[in-house]
Amino acid sequence: MKRVTGIGGIFFKSKDPKATNEWYKTHLGFDTTPYGTTFEWKDNDDSTKTGQTQWNPFPETTKYFEPSTKEFMINYRVENLEAMVEELRKENVTILDKIETYDYGKFVHILDLEGNKIELWEPVD
Repeated sequence: MKRVTGIGGIFFKSKDPKATNEWYKTHLGFDTTPYGTTFEWKDNDDSTKTGQTQWNPFPETTKYFEPSTKEFMINYRVENLEAMVEELRKENVTILDKIETYDYGKFVHILDLEGNKIELWEPVD
């Protein structure tokens, strides 16, 4: 079974997300919004398919990364999230919540062996 297919997003805590967005916009050319920026790319196997990777600074007071105490969270793109969660359960990986479905894909959160919260995303490309 194919597991992670790429990085879906990089999220990190920031003292001032608005100023951080502006800095990256000014100095590195990011096309930022209040939600960071979205990088679009083409699939290696089929160049007609595109994907996205999200970059987003969060307020340093965010609770979204909990129970992790880390300053970051990585979102990984996956195929067949339901099957992957079943396999992870068999491997005794900590699953933090139920799979949630939105217009842009399915999500679930897990913890790695060091307590880093990881977001798994099956996108609707």
